Amino acid sequence: MGMRRRDFFGALAASAVFPAPSALRAQPLFRLALTPVFLDNDAAVIERLRDALSVGMGRDVDLVQRRTYQEITGALLDGSVDAAWVCGYPFLQHRGQLSLLGVPVWRGQPRYQSYLITSAGDGAASLEDLRGGMHAFSDPDSNSGFLVTASDLARMGETPDSFFARTLFTWGHRNVVRAVAGGLVRSGSVDGYVWQALAAVDPDLVARTRIVSRSEWLGFPPFAARTDRMDDPAVMTLQRALLGMDRMPAGRKALDLLFLDRIAEPDVRLFDGIAARMAELGQAG
Repeated sequence: MGMRRRDFFGALAASAVFPAPSALRAQPLFRLALTPVFLDNDAAVIERLRDALSVGMGRDVDLVQRRTYQEITGALLDGSVDAAWVCGYPFLQHRGQLSLLGVPVWRGQPRYQSYLITSAGDGAASLEDLRGGMHAFSDPDSNSGFLVTASDLARMGETPDSFFARTLFTWGHRNVVRAVAGGLVRSGSVDGYVWQALAAVDPDLVARTRIVSRSEWLGFPPFAARTDRMDDPAVMTLQRALLGMDRMPAGRKALDLLFLDRIAEPDVRLFDGIAARMAELGQAG
């Protein structure tokens, strides 16, 4: 970014223009859940996203945060939230109950990679070189933070428990980077989008880590809703707001803070690669 992050947040706060609160209160509160893919629950980013969606929907939007993917998916399925920004892995786990609303576009495509990382001074050149070390995963329901490495190990006839001396879940991609950078573990599985975003906003942290390998390109974490609510006017309004974010000032600012280009029309075929990796672990996609 062309200016310091703190200055940028201040400029956004000073320049943003939103509808009068009374106009937003005319509609019931809409609840959108966010998974831990977020950059350490950055309050400024979340505020800008909430403001942008409130403008786009013409109603108050509550962004609901939980610690795990399981909690977010459960809230979506039981109706505690109206929609959610989920990971492709839990979306496919509940494919019969969920439908896509939109898929973020990052660096020109609606895809991202999982990174296998180690410390900057570690000489490991492949996953095999990390055998017997400690490894950090993000979440058991994360594609980039668990499934990719677990399925790579399955191809080798291994499991995380048999291959690594010990594994742990950090419940956040930034926390995986911290664990590796701080020497708590030798290696970690992390969302490549988050690692690259952190390289821009926290370069000192990321500089203490190194990418060992990258996965193939996989479907970016999508926005989803329960299939039986796809015709709900509020859900349809959210979808229009998401797909139009890049064409309104508040939405463009939120996307810029998220390092995203836009939200694209959903295409379930984007997640075929994740489904294939689930099949390698004997899971239906």
